[in-house]
Amino acid sequence: MKSMIDSILMAAATIMPLAACSDDNNTSEQRDWSTTTLFASSDAAAQDIYYKPQSGYVGDPMPFYDPIAKDFKILYLQDYRPNPVGTYHPIWAVSTTDAASYTSLGEIIPCGGINEQDAAIGTGSTIYNEADKLYYTFFTGHKYQLNAGDSREMVMMATSADFKHWTKSRTFYLKGADYGYDKHDFRDPFVFRGDDNLYHMLVAGKKNGKGVLAEWTSADLKAWEHKGVFMQCMWDRFYECPDVFKMGDWWYLVYSEIHEAVRRVQYFKGRTLDELKACTQNDAGLWPDSHEGFLDGRGLYAAKTASDGTNRYIWGWCATRSGKDNTKALEWAGNLVAHKLIQHEDGTLTLGEVPGIAAKFDNAATPTIAAKSENNENNKVEGDASNLKLTGNAWALFPRLGYQNRIEFTVKTAGKRDKFGISFVRGTDADVFYSLVVNDEGEETRKVNFEQQGTAGIGFLANGDSYVFQRPADNTYHIVITTDNSICTMYINDVCCYTNRIYGIQRNCWSINSYSGSVEVTGLTVASK
Repeated sequence: MKSMIDSILMAAATIMPLAACSDDNNTSEQRDWSTTTLFASSDAAAQDIYYKPQSGYVGDPMPFYDPIAKDFKILYLQDYRPNPVGTYHPIWAVSTTDAASYTSLGEIIPCGGINEQDAAIGTGSTIYNEADKLYYTFFTGHKYQLNAGDSREMVMMATSADFKHWTKSRTFYLKGADYGYDKHDFRDPFVFRGDDNLYHMLVAGKKNGKGVLAEWTSADLKAWEHKGVFMQCMWDRFYECPDVFKMGDWWYLVYSEIHEAVRRVQYFKGRTLDELKACTQNDAGLWPDSHEGFLDGRGLYAAKTASDGTNRYIWGWCATRSGKDNTKALEWAGNLVAHKLIQHEDGTLTLGEVPGIAAKFDNAATPTIAAKSENNENNKVEGDASNLKLTGNAWALFPRLGYQNRIEFTVKTAGKRDKFGISFVRGTDADVFYSLVVNDEGEETRKVNFEQQGTAGIGFLANGDSYVFQRPADNTYHIVITTDNSICTMYINDVCCYTNRIYGIQRNCWSINSYSGSVEVTGLTVASK
């Protein structure tokens, strides 16, 4: 499609700082940021909205609301890249009151020695025991060097009186093999308090080759009684990082499905724990909603929740990509991403924007149009950024984004099947760019697809799609997008949440696109930091 630059000059208020600094060195470069050509940007070493430590990455978050400090503690597996051979993923932690700003607490539970059971550490959970005034963290010990009869994985425990100084128990070892479970797949202990006032521990494991969540109960967090299988995983699935909680009148299980064909965060729901357990009995597949309980796209994994009694947030990691290439496979670990849980009247869950993140952006303004597609009989761009209409195959390009951005607008499509999207890493000279396409999956359904578009684009990227959701009855989509360096989150009407890693967003232009039909865009604002 032919294009023309409608306007290159922008008001001084929209021009980004002229002094740019490469993230790889300290050399300042004078650059005219009012242009619309592609810029090879890179991520900052540390990020704070979607947290990343200065060194390394965040793996498997273990969020916990601290009733003593009155804040959230998010423990996580520190991924150094490269990790030491055999001894890797010590538990680090951050604290936050709003899921938007974080304070690093550093390493709290180190790895064991190369020959110990916890040479490497896997996911777990933390709980506070009011009776003995101790914090308990149950975690996975992953042995590096196995001898005959050894278990690759087992559950271990550490305690602390102040959350700063932790002591590993050298007597508590929960071995799956002792109870008929696989000795190599036995991990991710999660502890919660039930309506029976007992502590319940779930462990992801296998029994007779089939994935299960095994259950133990305890009155004091020290002595545990095996209760059998809490839930069977359906088919050939394996539910990692289980998280059970009660919200209102409903019990929920949030988990991460490891199967390569799925690999997303999902949930089940039930009025009681027994009803929750029954969701998968005999591979029943009693899904909680019309899209198999998916909470996000493939960009978010290993997510768990925590509540302060008012708000419940979910934290997971958004994966990095091999070679920092947007078309490549997702890797293990990345940035810490938070969303707010939204509970609907029927008990279904979706994810929404964290209010504390929205509050960080106080400079929202309507941007100018930097460039646009050429008008012809079938494809048109009409109006300005405050009231924009796109018809056919058309697009409007907007000025360069900052390192952290919040974009908000409303799209109304003329018909049920009209298709639109948003593109990042786009310039007037770019032969490829990356798009979030609100795709027409049917007259009544939509799905966010990740596509490499442009004259040299390869189209649909299978490792970045979302899940099917219902088309809004009035064809109106309220959209909020937040980016922090290469992390992008998008929310649509409180019914769809989409997280992805897109390298090159910062310092580059972006666009809103129509692919078919006609779309009206109103209320467009951009806030950048």
